[in-house]
Amino acid sequence: MRLQAALDGYLRFVTIERGLSANTVGAYERDLGRYVDWLDENGVTEPGAITSQHIAEFVRSLGAGEVPLAASSVARTLSSVRGLHRFLLTEGIVETDVASESKPPKLSSRLPKAISIEQVNALLAATDGDELPRLRDKALLELLYATGARVSEAVDLNVDDVIDDDVVRLFGKGRKQRVVPLGSYARAAIDAYLVRARPLLSARGPSTPALFLGVRGARLSRQNAWLIIRAAAERAKLDVEISPHTLRHSFATHLLAGGADVRVVQELLGHSSVATTQIYTLVTADTLRDMYTTAHPRAR
Repeated sequence: MRLQAALDGYLRFVTIERGLSANTVGAYERDLGRYVDWLDENGVTEPGAITSQHIAEFVRSLGAGEVPLAASSVARTLSSVRGLHRFLLTEGIVETDVASESKPPKLSSRLPKAISIEQVNALLAATDGDELPRLRDKALLELLYATGARVSEAVDLNVDDVIDDDVVRLFGKGRKQRVVPLGSYARAAIDAYLVRARPLLSARGPSTPALFLGVRGARLSRQNAWLIIRAAAERAKLDVEISPHTLRHSFATHLLAGGADVRVVQELLGHSSVATTQIYTLVTADTLRDMYTTAHPRAR
């Protein structure tokens, strides 16, 4: 079997058998496409010819060159490679898993970047207005902060996913469903958008069940959602970097700082493991330590 045929088979497997999202499959395709190209350039054209040394050299190549990948990107790419090789072994295409002993580079312990409640309020206030885009932007940002949704989850929402009793149905990685409360501010912003803006936006394009629409009436893209967040941050004159995940990080951090149980936050965020959520407890601990150092007379 040729490498490209093996890769195509693996992508079909993760799409159909594992039910991974289009975004995740696309990431696998990009990472493994880079891997297959590198192998081809080095004279390896069949899965059975790959050795552990090839994988080690490929990983080293990712961190070298004119534009080296960050350690996190190298680790993600290696994870994709290991998944491919497990598939090849399971399918009987190869006799051994040559990637099983490959180790990713050590990642620095980076805490999620959250902004303060005051900065969140300023960001949300920057979407005030009666214009159609502002009504939509207000609903989008209020929902992101109220639910901790990923940007991709928010733009994938349909109107029917906003349930009558003030909750929203989100579909996370692998289409795993979770139901999250909306809160009064987000509910009011979404109601205003649905009544005053969405019907007019919808009339500009093809019929779609999407909740958030662009100016031409089609489903809002992740890229446009990111531009909306960045534009609101500029209008709010925030002196911090705002990323697509900023409101999600802030949602988790503010809940934990307010006394929420970490397992509740885990469920709200849709994390499969509480260990992923616990990184936010480091953020709140750092905040408490800073406040203690500043306020306690014998702290310094």
